[in-house]
Amino acid sequence: MMLPCLACEARFVPDDYFGACHDYNRGRDVVAWTCPRCGNRDEIRVLPGELGFGYRSRGRYAVLDRIRVPGMSRRRHDLRLDISIDTRVWRVPTRVMPARTATPA
Repeated sequence: MMLPCLACEARFVPDDYFGACHDYNRGRDVVAWTCPRCGNRDEIRVLPGELGFGYRSRGRYAVLDRIRVPGMSRRRHDLRLDISIDTRVWRVPTRVMPARTATPA
């Protein structure tokens, strides 16, 4: 199975594709992905058995295109998303933003 970059049309095996995933945003339920070939950064929604590609719209993520990935599943945790196919698991961490502190006036 080969997974595509929608920008440059390169295709990757799942290990290379999901290894390029980073920064899981749990609130919007999207994963940031950077293409290893062209450097294009995209956001994807990992759904059971498919990847959803789209864009941000009114504070939500609208999925426009879907690519089927047979056997893929996902599991949400507080600080990461686990993506799995068969026995292989890729862990995408949530980027923890530092707390803002008020500055005295």
